Amino acid sequence: MTPVIFKYGLTGLFVFLTFFLSWIGMKKTKDMKGYAIGNKDMNPYLIGITMAASIASTATFVINPGFIYVHGFSAYVHYGIAASAGVLMAFLLLTKGFRNIGDAAGSLTIPDWIYHRYGNRGLSLFFAGINLLSITFVVLILVGCSMLMSSLFGMDQKVALTITLLFVFSYVLMGGTYAHAYTNTFQGIMMLGIALFLFFHGIKYFDGGFFNALEAVGPNYAKVFNPESSLYYDFFSVFVAGFIVTFALMLQPHILTKVLYIKSDKDVNKFIGTTVVVGLCFALILFIGFFAKISGLQVRQDAVVVQYIVSEFGATGWGQYFLTFVSISLLAAGMSTLDGILVSLSAMVVNDIYAPLTKGKMDPKKGLWLSRIVLVIVGLFSYALAYNPPKLVGLFAQKGVYGLAAASLVPILFGVLYKRGLPIWVVTTAAMIGLFGHLIMNLFLGVANPAVSSSYAILMSLGFTVTTLLVMGRAPSKAVV
Repeated sequence: MTPVIFKYGLTGLFVFLTFFLSWIGMKKTKDMKGYAIGNKDMNPYLIGITMAASIASTATFVINPGFIYVHGFSAYVHYGIAASAGVLMAFLLLTKGFRNIGDAAGSLTIPDWIYHRYGNRGLSLFFAGINLLSITFVVLILVGCSMLMSSLFGMDQKVALTITLLFVFSYVLMGGTYAHAYTNTFQGIMMLGIALFLFFHGIKYFDGGFFNALEAVGPNYAKVFNPESSLYYDFFSVFVAGFIVTFALMLQPHILTKVLYIKSDKDVNKFIGTTVVVGLCFALILFIGFFAKISGLQVRQDAVVVQYIVSEFGATGWGQYFLTFVSISLLAAGMSTLDGILVSLSAMVVNDIYAPLTKGKMDPKKGLWLSRIVLVIVGLFSYALAYNPPKLVGLFAQKGVYGLAAASLVPILFGVLYKRGLPIWVVTTAAMIGLFGHLIMNLFLGVANPAVSSSYAILMSLGFTVTTLLVMGRAPSKAVV
């Protein structure tokens, strides 16, 4: 079998399996609830793999290694160590409490959860609106996937973008959450194998010792705090920002709502354990940034992973076959997050914007139909943005998504851990401080790293909330996890 035949055959098999799993999901999707969070009949290990794949995405597998390629060990500590600690802490602290509140109220989305927790429709509508910032991440994933497809099939990137959009949106239209979960499990297993293989294959670049290899690139490249970096240069930008913003990113609609898929508390630990173990294996892909730099590869930041794989495996006979498998697995990494965002966004627009504003009881089947229409609209808007993307699409996505994370932290964190009722004006003001504090610092005050501006905004939001509660004589009581 020639490499070309193998490439198209494997791609065809991937497409077939994806649509087959989506078709299975479609048979289980009968109404709005099934579309948004399923029917609570999914295995916790499957949900864990789905969660890990959603967290990893194109950012981890395609974009973030580029930051490590440019900024060195400081960027790895930020993404690989501080961020991993943030993920773990968020799950341990919030999973059970968020699930219990959401399950009791029958919540389908993050804004729906906020409505049931605080009893205020205006606050719920506000969060439904700002959750549309997730579209910036959709743009990142579409661009990353189009770059991979363009390299794999030798086609124009805009053509690859169109094909990626049509493929992902078509299978999500079919099955909603079930299609997302089933295909993510399949895609996640592929991602796991590739992450492990590429890591162990590239260890050869550390033969003289890890830090010796990095110092050979440059003394600052091997430092925890890189004085030459505009993004990762001190303790706050490397450790604190990495931890805080990643903790907050776990509150995104396509991530935290997966907790609502879980049937009972006894499944929570299985879910968390699976997510953490698989996620740590996925994080090994970050080392490609080091491998590419040490190998002497000269490439622009956002294209590091694609070009590294081509340079390592493209020249040999067997390598061309493997290159196809790696490229499709990296495409799966992007699609595993993209489909989750699309499901959460379309469900949220219908459940938390359309239904409340029309003030009528919506038929479940009509809600399912409307969700699919919204999905198409979101797709077209994202396609327009991705057609001529920003120069550094990774930073573009971070500006929007980190703003959403900063706004969400106080309402969800205090909503889960704080027993008493919270004044709506306190929660709303804290959310505003998080969102607009981040945007103002990042866009107008020269804080170049979105993680740093978001972290400062989160700390200000937390400081305002705690201080206000203390002044009002409502000091936070003991947390309930």
